[in-house]
This record gives sequence, C-alpha cells and structure tokens, in this order.
Amino acid sequence: MQAVRKVALITGANKGIGFEVARQIAKAGWTVLAAARSEELGRQAVARLLADGLDVHFVPIDLNDQKTVVTATEAIRNQFGKLDLLINNAAIVGAGDGPPSKVSIETVETVFHTNFVGTIAVTQAMLPLLQGAGKAQIINVSSSLGSVSLQNDPNWEYAPVKLLAYCASKAALNMFTVQLAYELRDGNIAVNSINPGYTATDLNGNRGTQTVEEGAAEIVRAALVDTPVTGKFLETGGDVPW
Repeated sequence: MQAVRKVALITGANKGIGFEVARQIAKAGWTVLAAARSEELGRQAVARLLADGLDVHFVPIDLNDQKTVVTATEAIRNQFGKLDLLINNAAIVGAGDGPPSKVSIETVETVFHTNFVGTIAVTQAMLPLLQGAGKAQIINVSSSLGSVSLQNDPNWEYAPVKLLAYCASKAALNMFTVQLAYELRDGNIAVNSINPGYTATDLNGNRGTQTVEEGAAEIVRAALVDTPVTGKFLETGGDVPW
C-alpha cells in the first residue's frame, strides 16, 4: 500500500483546468489520481504527465455512473489507504441551456446530475478516505456565475450571462460547500469553493480570457497551503460573494 506521499484525486483531469491542476500538484511532489469518464482520453492525459516524470495514475470515474465511483473508491483504498485532497473539477454545460423561460428541462436535469448530484456522490464515497488522512481538503471548482449576489447585480461584468442550468448547478454546489464545511467543522477536513475565472477551455469553446495556468492558480494555491480555511468561496485575490 502506497501512502508516503500526499494523494490527490481530481475529477475531469484529462483536459483544461483539471489537467493543469493535476500537473502542478504532481510537480509539487504529490501522487495525483487523474479521473476522467473517457478511458482513452484519461490515459492519454496521464501518459503526457508520466512523460514528465510525474507520479500520476488514471482513475475512471463517470459522475453519471455510480458503479465507477464505487470501483474507484475501492481501488484507491486498496492501493493508497487514504486521500489527502479531493478536487471536484468535472462539470458540463448543456446545449439547451439558456434563460429561465426557455431553458430545456432535459438540460437542467442533465447538468444538475453531473455538476451537483454526481459531485455529491463522489464526495460521499471518498469521505472515509479523506477522514483517514491526518488532515485533508475538499475543493469544489465552482464559478462566479453561481454567485446569487453577483447574478443580482446589474452592473456586474457577467450579469447578462443567464444560463439557468449551469449557473444554478454552481449555486447548488456552493450550498453543498457551505453545508459540508459546517458538518465537518470539528474534524480534519476543510471544504471550499473556488472560482477559477473565465478561462479558455472546451467548456466555453475556448472563449475565456484567461489561460489554463491562470485558471488553475487559485485551486493549486488553496490545495497546497499548510493550513486551509474552510467554508469559503475563493478566487485569485480574495473572496467571492455567495
């Protein structure tokens, strides 16, 4: 059983921000478990990181398939015995997303099942492994689009972006962060949401104004800090209003 290095599990790590976070945390000396729903794409991503001499392993996890979550949990328990960090990064945007009066109900259900329900399922499954570490952290990769306060500010830069399914799924994810942080307040696990910012990835057709390195920056900083805060919504430079 390998348990000397700190172990991090990152969902949606085969590309974009997730891949960059995996690369940087592995470079910091961690064992990184890079999760993806596509085995082909996941293994290709891991091969790139292994070529750089990093300690990275592929873990198949599909947020819409609970069996993959159970299998991954058992594999991590058997090989590593613990988990020091869980980064819930995987998320989708639905093709039928839009304003409340027009959004496809099917899209709302699909996006919520991945971005919210699937994230809860992964977190619940991994909690015993996180509790088995000396101290641990859960990072939920959210979005400022999930801030109810900012969405209600007509002067906010992104106020016109009203994609109900995506925005509401991230607001729900933030509620999960707040409640889980409260539930675990007397334990050894910190729980935070992080807004990576508008980053050029496949999620937005690479229209974002930040590089993946910039998008990963706050996630990596929070992940590697010795004494993390808990119950916060963070971004580079400070807090995001809930």
